[in-house]
Amino acid sequence: MYKKTTLKNGLRIITVPMKNTQAVTVLVVVGAGSKYETKQENGISHFLEHMFFKGTKKRPTTLKIAETLDRIGGAYNAFTSKEFTGFWAKVDSKHLDLALDWVSDIFLNSKLETKEIKKEKGVIIEEMNMYLDTPMRYIEELFEKLLYGDQPAGWLTIGEKENILRFKREQFLRYLRNHYSALNTIVCVAGNIEKSKISRSSASATSGADKNQKSKIQSKIQKYFKNIKKIPPRPKMKVIEKQDKPRVLSYFKKTDQTHLCLGVRGYSLNHNQKYPQEILATILGGNMSSRLFILIREKKGLAYYIKTSSEFYTDSGYLVTQAGIPHKNVGEVINLILKEYKNLREKKISKSELQKAKDYLKGNLTLTLESSDAQASFYAGQELLTGKILTPEEKFAKIDKVSLSDVQKVAKDIFRPQNLNLALIGPHKSKKKFIKLLKL
Repeated sequence: MYKKTTLKNGLRIITVPMKNTQAVTVLVVVGAGSKYETKQENGISHFLEHMFFKGTKKRPTTLKIAETLDRIGGAYNAFTSKEFTGFWAKVDSKHLDLALDWVSDIFLNSKLETKEIKKEKGVIIEEMNMYLDTPMRYIEELFEKLLYGDQPAGWLTIGEKENILRFKREQFLRYLRNHYSALNTIVCVAGNIEKSKISRSSASATSGADKNQKSKIQSKIQKYFKNIKKIPPRPKMKVIEKQDKPRVLSYFKKTDQTHLCLGVRGYSLNHNQKYPQEILATILGGNMSSRLFILIREKKGLAYYIKTSSEFYTDSGYLVTQAGIPHKNVGEVINLILKEYKNLREKKISKSELQKAKDYLKGNLTLTLESSDAQASFYAGQELLTGKILTPEEKFAKIDKVSLSDVQKVAKDIFRPQNLNLALIGPHKSKKKFIKLLKL
């Protein structure tokens, strides 16, 4: 049901009509994230995202920006990741024009005033401190730091304090020119975008009305984003993957439990083994009936949370198990996780376990896509990162094609001793004892 249009300036527009909802989401995503930064720029993608909420000519203050959508009960926010940044607004469909005006205004017309940059430095440092005080989240950043080291893929998305404190307005303007281009930007509108009631007296009449309605939506989007610049964006540095032995990163902190990430290098977003890897992660710790959840939480009572997930970037990826456990049981839990990794490498899973994982992934995606904001992210994210879009049904077909031997083949490939990485946060002064445990 989605429609994609590419304008003459390279801007891609995606519209996703949804029935049975009164909401509509406007999402703009741009190919600019921490993987696109230099060492001196690290953190600027995220900082710039903040600055888009500090004022435009039309809405000169944060208050004016915020109350525009607060007055109609809208939801809005922005986010920065390794490979893209997004800005969105979700409103009652009768306020679609306002949402388009608001998102395009902050995206194209933010003032980036020096006085606001100075104030926002303190805000971002406090955000950084919040993450440092949240080990359940910070451990994920440390795991990527361990995997990729001193290259953009291994740097913190939020940046380092030294960079945050010395950023100048000229750097933001230069970064904006280098990366915020029509050529790497997508505008997606998803939800109740068909405002008028269409007569169903004949198939041809309905088809014509649909065509006219959709062209109106695209014309609106084009009107609001007509001033976006067309400049070739600066490419990101390719990820360097190099590892020949197990690695450990131990971050000392006086915590009540140890938080750990134990995982392996995997496949990238476009790799044909992506789906078997997703199934592996689901079997290991993707839900409450997964192997590690049942074993470590339910049978042994060693953790409140334990999960396994896959992360896919355009040029790298990994599978990781994360848990919060008592300090004295860290070694036991590491051994139990590694035992399950080894079991999957050496023994084929059952047909029923494979089918359960497939049905879980398909059902979970179906439920996720109930909302307009999730639909917008689903379509825009694929287009930005891969240049092509798979519908849910097409994704389901790829999941269904995965065989028992496909899963074991991937397990044998990724679950190797030299591929292991362990990151920990807790009161541990030495990592030597943990290195000794990393055996398969």
